[in-house]
Amino acid sequence: MEVYHIHDLERLSGIKATTLRAWEKRYDFLSPERTDTNRRLYTDADVARLLNIVTLQKQGYKISALANLSDKAIINLLEQAAQHKEANADFIYNSYIGNMVTAALRFDEPAFDKVFSAAITRLGLHEAMLQVVYPFLSRIGLMWNYQKATSVQEHFATGIVRRKLIAAIDGLPAPSKTGKKFLLFLPPDEWHEIGLLFADYVIRAAGWPSIFLGQSVPTAQLHNVIRQTKPTHVMTFFVTRRPHESITGLLDDLHKAFPRLTILFSGDEDLLMPVMPGRSVHYLKHPNDLSICL
Repeated sequence: MEVYHIHDLERLSGIKATTLRAWEKRYDFLSPERTDTNRRLYTDADVARLLNIVTLQKQGYKISALANLSDKAIINLLEQAAQHKEANADFIYNSYIGNMVTAALRFDEPAFDKVFSAAITRLGLHEAMLQVVYPFLSRIGLMWNYQKATSVQEHFATGIVRRKLIAAIDGLPAPSKTGKKFLLFLPPDEWHEIGLLFADYVIRAAGWPSIFLGQSVPTAQLHNVIRQTKPTHVMTFFVTRRPHESITGLLDDLHKAFPRLTILFSGDEDLLMPVMPGRSVHYLKHPNDLSICL
């Protein structure tokens, strides 16, 4: 079980630490343990409770009323509110995200799968990925960046998402359009393929052919495949920390070797900020940017 400090909760929930302290003092809705120096220590269960309460609070529920409810009652309230026809979109998204975080922290696959399936049923896969799954991964990523979740939790969450995407891709009809062909790959030592899989789904759903090479593709092999298959577009992602020069070098080498190829890249915004796109090299900041090329 992980432990969290109040500033971890601030980052995860968006609620200022001063406000969290005031809520605790006034409503006693969390009961953290204390260190010898009187610092608050929170558990996974505290994180889950807070995220659920904040989601309801943003929907108009009073903290004073929510503080007295059990965790089960809060979850039931979230589920009921999310199913209401008049529930606003942000509330629906945040309720799904909060429940996904809770399930991931507890390694509760049935609960995670239930939330994921409900989001897809209500929103469709494309919108569920954009409005729920990406924000969820970002929020969990915030925990990983601050070393508040283990790599095992990362594998747990992304493993389920990966299976869902592959199943959805398998269910698509054969490509019906000609004139464009996409080749998708991850560079050497890059293993985070959720974004690449989602791009594969979007491209195939639009009717274009796509060649999916997957993780950590050696540069020489990539060049051979491009020569053999002659794609019009290639797409890659950069998530793992690496020198900016290596990213620029890979993109430049690809452009020099195949000057007529349209190169698309995406990934961690902070990592890619110094990388300058070129005439046929395009940075996709958001998944919706891919639609420009389709």
